[in-house]
Amino acid sequence: MAEFFIKRIKMEEIQNKVAESGIITINLENYFSNLTVLSFDIKPYLFMEMLLKEKDFRQSLSDIDWNNFQDKATNIHCSSDAIIPMWAYMLIVSKLSGIASQIHFGSVEDMEKNMFLSNLQQLNPATYADKRVVIKGCGEKEIPPYAYIEISKILVPVVKSLMFGEPCSTVPVYKKK
Repeated sequence: MAEFFIKRIKMEEIQNKVAESGIITINLENYFSNLTVLSFDIKPYLFMEMLLKEKDFRQSLSDIDWNNFQDKATNIHCSSDAIIPMWAYMLIVSKLSGIASQIHFGSVEDMEKNMFLSNLQQLNPATYADKRVVIKGCGEKEIPPYAYIEISKILVPVVKSLMFGEPCSTVPVYKKK
C-alpha cells in the first residue's frame, strides 16, 4: 500500500499556486541605499561651538582631509543652535564635491529618506500597469511608513490590485474598479 502512495505522489505534479497567480512582489528593502554614510557636523568648526568666524572657519576646512569622505554619502548638519550663513554650507559642498558620492543637508534619517525616495523614483510604474502587486511586509530591515506611502502613491494609479504582506497571505489595500 505504501508503494502505491509513493508512486501516486511522484505521478501528481505539485502546483505552486502563488507562482501561477501572476502576483508581483516588491521588496522595499531593495530601494534603500547600501552606501556608507558619514556626517559632517559644523559645530566643532565654530568659535565656542556657537559662532562662525569666516577666516577661522575657512582655515579649519582647509585642514580637513576630505579624502575620508571618498565615495561616501555625506550629510551636512549643525548639532548646535547656531545661525549658519548659507555660504558656509556652499563652502563645505565645494570641498566635498567630486569626493563624496552624495551630499545631503539634515540628519542621517533625512538623508536615508532622500536616498530611498531617489531610488524609488527609478521604478517605472508602467511595468506594473494592470498587475496584481504585493508590497512585501516583513524582512531584514524595518521599513518606515513613508516608504509604504510613496510606493502606494506610485502604484495605485496603475495597478489592478495592491496588497501588503506575502503572496501566500496578503492584506488587500486597493483594487481597481
